[in-house]
Amino acid sequence: MRRRIYQIIEIGSADDRLSRIYDRFMLICILCSVIPLCFKETNNILWWMDKITVCVFIVDYILRFITADYKLKGRGMDPFLKYPFTFFAIVDLVTILSSLTILESSLRSFRILRLPKCMKTLRFLRYSQGFHLMSRVFHKKKDDLLTVCYLAVGYIIVSAMILFQVEPETFQNFFDAVYWATITLMTVGYGDFYPVTTIGKAVAMISSFLGVAVFALPTGIITAGYLSELDHKKNK
Repeated sequence: MRRRIYQIIEIGSADDRLSRIYDRFMLICILCSVIPLCFKETNNILWWMDKITVCVFIVDYILRFITADYKLKGRGMDPFLKYPFTFFAIVDLVTILSSLTILESSLRSFRILRLPKCMKTLRFLRYSQGFHLMSRVFHKKKDDLLTVCYLAVGYIIVSAMILFQVEPETFQNFFDAVYWATITLMTVGYGDFYPVTTIGKAVAMISSFLGVAVFALPTGIITAGYLSELDHKKNK
């Protein structure tokens, strides 16, 4: 019985009609749960829509919890202890609690309380084959991506230190220089901070070229990994 429940609530095979119906039903519920967040004020329809969908999410969470041993492929109590700390379990729990919390009714004027509810949109990822494919790519390429991340952090710190020493009048503190280096790395350049001296501009030009190179590295790594996963999937 639990095995069949697991097969239904997880992304089933193409010939599992009941699993496909469940997936589509959950996608509709997720979409309905997001609709109330698009309005500043609420009414009875939006209120009931939020409460009904959260009840569905609670049932879904319970079903996934009681079948955690099939998903995590473990024995005993270990998978049931691990499941609440998995990514999607945390997303599910936060979205549920954000609709059940007492603070929501007593402190309704605090719009920040709506932020955890926005995590409901992340539930769409559970039913996305592309997301699961990308997660495998990130898992396999994590060492390469971490290396690029370290390189990017080093680039930001070095660029910030140089500009902070060259133009102390432009950057009032080191954080401003770090901010400038970060948006330069991301090729955004808002223009609220920029070098004004000749040396500073020269450093900024070199930094911009290096920033483009650093920013392109993870793109190539992820693209190569994604294509490799697609080939592996086709050859199965």
